[in-house]
Amino acid sequence: MTDTQETNLPEKAVELEEAKATEVTEPMQAEETTDMETIEEQPAESAGQRTGKQEILDRLKEIAADDENASRQEIDGLKQAFYKQHNAETEAQRKQFVENGGAIEEFVPQPDVLEEEFKNVMSVIKERRANANAELEKEKEMNLQVKLSIIEELKDLIESPEDANKSYQEFKRLQQQWNETKLVPQGKLNELWKNYQLYVEKFYDLLKLNNEFREYDFKKNLEIKTRLCEAAEKLAEEEDVVSAFHQLQKLHQEFRDTGPVSKELREEIWNRFKAASTTVNRRHQQHFEAIKEAEQHNLDQKTVICEIIEGIDLSELGTFAAWEEKTQEIIALQAKWRSIGYTPLKMNAKIFERFRKACDEFFRQKTEFFKQLKESMNENLEKKRLLCEKAEALKESTDWKATADALTKLQKEWKSIGSVPKKHSDAIWKRFITACDYFFAQKNKANSSQRSIEQENLEKKRDIVKKLQEITESVDAEEAIKQVRELQKEWNAIGHVPFEQKDKLFKQYRKEVDRLFDHFNATTSSKRLTNFKSSISNIQEGSPQALYREREKLSRACENMKAELLTYENNIGFLTASSKKGNSLLNEINRKVEKLKADIELVKQKIKLIDDSIKEQEQVD
Repeated sequence: MTDTQETNLPEKAVELEEAKATEVTEPMQAEETTDMETIEEQPAESAGQRTGKQEILDRLKEIAADDENASRQEIDGLKQAFYKQHNAETEAQRKQFVENGGAIEEFVPQPDVLEEEFKNVMSVIKERRANANAELEKEKEMNLQVKLSIIEELKDLIESPEDANKSYQEFKRLQQQWNETKLVPQGKLNELWKNYQLYVEKFYDLLKLNNEFREYDFKKNLEIKTRLCEAAEKLAEEEDVVSAFHQLQKLHQEFRDTGPVSKELREEIWNRFKAASTTVNRRHQQHFEAIKEAEQHNLDQKTVICEIIEGIDLSELGTFAAWEEKTQEIIALQAKWRSIGYTPLKMNAKIFERFRKACDEFFRQKTEFFKQLKESMNENLEKKRLLCEKAEALKESTDWKATADALTKLQKEWKSIGSVPKKHSDAIWKRFITACDYFFAQKNKANSSQRSIEQENLEKKRDIVKKLQEITESVDAEEAIKQVRELQKEWNAIGHVPFEQKDKLFKQYRKEVDRLFDHFNATTSSKRLTNFKSSISNIQEGSPQALYREREKLSRACENMKAELLTYENNIGFLTASSKKGNSLLNEINRKVEKLKADIELVKQKIKLIDDSIKEQEQVD
């Protein structure tokens, strides 16, 4: 073949096999892949390596000045890295504030100057990108019109054939213009491509090119497309599936720009390239589906945490201990929240706002409770000071009966008054009890007969302690418990003992009772039930309706505990023990569930005891 002949060889601009491919899959525009939604959602890997907020801000300023070379994923990655730093600084400030003695609900983060500048730069970038997208859409519409005009000119070449060389040169010009005209609206791409290939095929059929030229072209095109197939097949082994996807778009563009191969190989080479493309595309899709699934799982976990906090009945938290217990639960849930990863982008802000609102409401009510509690404690302190003054005024009295009754009344009144500030608690109690003890000590000295009775009572109670000590492991469990309860009744029926001996003796008695109950498998609930049974007579003495009121109170408590148990059981299935903290939280909730069940059973037994007592009283009446 001569140099002149090689110069006149026709260059194929379109492969005929892609006319078939368009029936299977719509042609992709490589230049548009960076705008795909699934890619936009992923942060750039390099952005996560920037460790300083100022460095991230400097890079965003560069992008704001010239964003043509910046991808959406890089910007999202920079934004995510910036707020990760920002949130870490805020958490460190909060931790320092708490360590310095501050209340966590009173913490207010320090203003971040860089954050305001960051928001301004992001606003500029957003505006520039919006303008760039608008210009891109205009360019696509213009390119569409150009390509439509090229198709019309191809029609004219086919319908009005002239000199072959002249027509071919015109064809080459149109082919070059087509390839140089890039992006068009995505919705028009497939139909436009089909029409273009249709008229290119007709043009080649019309020219009936020399078989030798066609075979030469076909051979060269086959070599190129085989190389592209091999390159696409290697992408299936690429670890970075996003990078592999982008590389595939470039291979698609090169495949599309390469001319056709011989007719019998067209379908085979296209199917090979399409199969490799399908593998890469499937990995790309599975990658983002896995990310979305993980984000949805994170959303489910965070939703459960919100429901747990929102489900706390704050009206039932009436003591310092109750508030403190719930506060520790909230702190554990906050730690669990921080260990959970990102949620879907459209829900991230909403679920965090819900979580923060629930936490803020809890700590707001806690602050209000402690404010009222402090005021109440100060009032109680004043009331107890008045009682101290009254007791001190009575302690020197020798009117034993009247004064004893008056001091006993003051003691009952003291018990009815609530707590006082902790720093005053011991001192005010010591002041009050010192005055009372002084009077009763003087009274005991003056009443020797009473002292002798107390001495007799002391001996009786020592004898009971001795009998308890004599109950051995060989005794039948039921019989042993029966004996212990009988001895408890005897103990309760015995009057006062000398004041200086009562604490020591009671400790001995309590030690032996606890030892026997523990040994003979008497549970804590049984002890509490026994104590409650012993107190029923005291409740009856209060008023005829006292037992009914006590039963109603226990019934309400039982229903409340059942509701709380149901809430825990409903929510416990949603929590996972993916971390050490998460496992600790799960164990804590399981422990509370078991305790609630035991408490519910105990309350039911108390109600039964009250019912039995009411029935016995009705039979007596």
